[in-house]
Amino acid sequence: MQSKLKSIFGNHHGLDERSINVLTKALENANLPGFDYLEFKQSLAALTQMNMDEAMAIKSAFATASTMGLTKEKLLQTADHYKKVLMAEKAEFSKALQENLRSKVEGKRLEVEKLKKQVEEFKAKIRELEEGITKKQAVIDTADEQIQADKERIEATGEAFEKTLQSLMNQIQMDIDHIQQNL
Repeated sequence: MQSKLKSIFGNHHGLDERSINVLTKALENANLPGFDYLEFKQSLAALTQMNMDEAMAIKSAFATASTMGLTKEKLLQTADHYKKVLMAEKAEFSKALQENLRSKVEGKRLEVEKLKKQVEEFKAKIRELEEGITKKQAVIDTADEQIQADKERIEATGEAFEKTLQSLMNQIQMDIDHIQQNL
């Protein structure tokens, strides 16, 4: 019956195949016993395919259906029943759609926010490291000059010491020589 329902409700309207399958399956599952709106709709579709005028097709389908006990009230009541079935499907679909939005869209949005925060933290760490590099590089850049200055100062101190030592050693040696000569 579902394929018949698909043909009378969906095939000629260019509707979404997946949606028409779900909705006609729901109609099939909720099909009331006896001749009602769905069977009337099938009869109407068959008459319309014979190029019958719509008003005449409706009257002909109803005339046939009335021989099986269908009244106008029952036809309208059962049509309303199937509308309620479709609205229940809509409610289930909306619930599933919201769950998909929550899990796929909202979940991804939260993940993106978390990643953005991590990126900002990484950028802050990079800035901190770059500042450290700049400071260390400044020490490195001035280190050669400092090393050269310290080396020159140390060498000068060493030369001064050697000169002073040599002078004292010479004075003592002169004193030793004088003492040996004169005593």
